[in-house]
Amino acid sequence: MSSVADGLPLDKRLPAVIAISLGIGMATLDTAIVNTALPTLAEGIGTDSASVIWVVNAYQLAIIATVLPFASLSDVLGHRRVYLGGLLLFIVSSLFCGLAGSLLTLTAARVAQGLGAAAIMSVNTALLRHIYPSKMLGRGLGYNSLVVGLAFTLGPTAASAILSVATWHWLYLINVPLGLLALGLGVRSLPTLPMTGHAFDRLAAVLCAGLFALLVLGLGTAVHGAQGALTLGVIAVALVCGVLLLRRQAGHPAPMLALDLFKRPVFALSSLTAVCAFSAQGLAFVSLPFLLQAVLGHSQVETGFLMTPWPAVVAVMALVAGRLADRVSLGVLCGIGLLMLSVGMAALATLGSGASAFDIGWRMALCGAGFGFFQSPNLKALMTSAPLARSGGASGIVAISRLLGQTLGASLVALCFHLSVGSGPHYALWLGCGFALVGAVASGLRLLPYGKKG
Repeated sequence: MSSVADGLPLDKRLPAVIAISLGIGMATLDTAIVNTALPTLAEGIGTDSASVIWVVNAYQLAIIATVLPFASLSDVLGHRRVYLGGLLLFIVSSLFCGLAGSLLTLTAARVAQGLGAAAIMSVNTALLRHIYPSKMLGRGLGYNSLVVGLAFTLGPTAASAILSVATWHWLYLINVPLGLLALGLGVRSLPTLPMTGHAFDRLAAVLCAGLFALLVLGLGTAVHGAQGALTLGVIAVALVCGVLLLRRQAGHPAPMLALDLFKRPVFALSSLTAVCAFSAQGLAFVSLPFLLQAVLGHSQVETGFLMTPWPAVVAVMALVAGRLADRVSLGVLCGIGLLMLSVGMAALATLGSGASAFDIGWRMALCGAGFGFFQSPNLKALMTSAPLARSGGASGIVAISRLLGQTLGASLVALCFHLSVGSGPHYALWLGCGFALVGAVASGLRLLPYGKKG
């Protein structure tokens, strides 16, 4: 299937969008499902609750270490090949996850599954840029955000539904038929795009993986009270990898860590906006269960229902914002959204012990509306501010901005809890309020003459 000048015809566009939606939906849903089912997993494979966390960590580290190398590889092999190859790896590794009989084999399979998810995420938005006509790109990115929002929303419910009728193995095996459907549709409909002709730099890929994986590990050891020497050593090695990466790729026309794109003010400000917004989201999603259960006294089941308005409204607002993104200033939309998110998080931070379900629900919905209003327009700003030939690099930055923001947010929650166990959730929510405000300011700067330069 060849690319057309401005998007695919409708008969090809629909199956291509379904193929991409299934892939990104599974990669997102898999995190939410497994997080919910960790106690059941620990019991099923005969391990303790501390060790089973590696089932989550292995997946996330594999993604954050390789998403930029895969984005760079897509410039060499093409977005279509990287996406379909990642999808195939995700399917096969999901099968091995479902058949795993020990923590070691499950963790190894999860690493492979994370590699597949990284390949999917690395080119997801780049493919959408070629699938939708330019006048419909905001709407298309809105649909994509809807899928991600629904995956986060349905994750805990899907995990409970699967575990009510089957063993934990089916948390992974369910990916096999869905993945095969996506693979079949993708093979038939995804566009084949021109390649840059650049060689893939394997050493740069290793350095890039070291930079981000060790940086995340360093943040984790710091907030969990590890020895200072260990934390500093891990972060120092990460920084050395970063310096070596920059030196090796200096002057490269399409560097793996796309610093060339950050010379464009719109791109740089959009990336900063994304990191701030996803940091705020990470601070909220990790701290809110503690606030609702330990402080406000709700059960685990009640907490799930009380948090549902946030991702549910994100999913709905993603469609609205996606359509508006094709007509209204992206800086304005994102700024309004992040101001709403900031106000919502401040409102959550002031909840008292007698708060009703309505008091909690409208605050969650306000946060969800704000985040949903930001997400699709900011995606469009990131992708359209990069040259079409650098769509792979831009797509990689989209993914790494989200992952770094979520990781930073989760790490800062742990730090807040170290400062004060009782007030930790409130500190985290106020900190998230601040991140959202910084993101709103960064978004507003795109309205200035300098910030409009692509």
